[in-house]
Amino acid sequence: MTDAAEIRILDSLDAIPPAAWNALAGDNPFLRHEFLCALHGSGCATAETGWSPGFATLWRAGQLAGAMPLYLKSHSFGEFVFDFAWADAYRRAGLAYYPKLLCAVPFTPAAGPRLLARGEEDRRALLKAALDLARDRELSSFHCLFPLEPQAREMAQQGLLLRHGVQFHWENQDYRTFDDFLAAMNHAKRKNIRQERRKLQEAGIAFRWLEGGGASEKDWRFFFHCYRSNYRAHHSTPYLNLGFFLRLASAMPESVLLLMAEANGAPLASAFFLRSEQTLYGRYWGAIRYVPGLHFETCYYQAIEHAIERRLKRFEAGAQGEHKLARGLLPTRTWSAHWLAHPEFSQAVERFLRQEARGMEEYVDELRESGPFKRRQP
Repeated sequence: MTDAAEIRILDSLDAIPPAAWNALAGDNPFLRHEFLCALHGSGCATAETGWSPGFATLWRAGQLAGAMPLYLKSHSFGEFVFDFAWADAYRRAGLAYYPKLLCAVPFTPAAGPRLLARGEEDRRALLKAALDLARDRELSSFHCLFPLEPQAREMAQQGLLLRHGVQFHWENQDYRTFDDFLAAMNHAKRKNIRQERRKLQEAGIAFRWLEGGGASEKDWRFFFHCYRSNYRAHHSTPYLNLGFFLRLASAMPESVLLLMAEANGAPLASAFFLRSEQTLYGRYWGAIRYVPGLHFETCYYQAIEHAIERRLKRFEAGAQGEHKLARGLLPTRTWSAHWLAHPEFSQAVERFLRQEARGMEEYVDELRESGPFKRRQP
């Protein structure tokens, strides 16, 4: 770095004013100072849980000019870009894959900027700092998860390997109402959605959006019970605790949404969302009993309707899930970037990623071919 710039690796955001960090993070709620501090302060993303923070920051004349959320990871859980096979190959070769260096937002498969700097030169400096850190500590690898495509391309220019994934996102085509959205779908999909929604209405199930600080602690406790029960039903353990959600609701009320489903006035299900100026992000949900169609209504239809009413441009419903295609969410490419210190393993991963990319292209083409919308006339 030049005399006018300095890289500092920080194990906490406490010394960084929230306004300075948020000016770099922009409109992405997952990158806000408050979101990351809620993860750390609640004990969800800490050294004890395998997420040791080590943020790369760039300073000019004492002012924060760039930042990068970095973690030293002792496992690969909570990442949503799966490298367990790579770790196993290292183990079988007698090498240590962990710890590794990770640029990501913990437990969050939502794309966004990862090199938080306005100029390309500063972004290159942040990436170099991360790679230097990995080399200096003799780590196996560095990974950047869910960067936006332009930053992924910049990383590829610096020698990182790119990996493709797919998620399902809804795009607002200037719909005025939910019926406008349905009118764009083919007959079978439109009929199915209307039937699903009608059955819930006939069952007396109603929905209530709680924005910002409008949710009480009782509401949050009910949501957390649903969230935890959903993980248990899938024989898994939730990454987040009630303290995280309470902290976030207090620190970011303008971005937090809670959806309550009620049967005859009694709570039945709940879902948690975050919102930026243009995008609604679906995160977690759960119900205290099974009702056919309740998942689709709570997680997708209500969210799409809310996005239309608020004139949001898109709705991102999280990772995976081909069932989302029939609900009007289309396949969207995601990105990750990878550097492996061991030359032979790096070459092997590069070959694998080329093959995987070809398969992903075919997969996305097949999904789009079977999409739910009316085919446009040539």
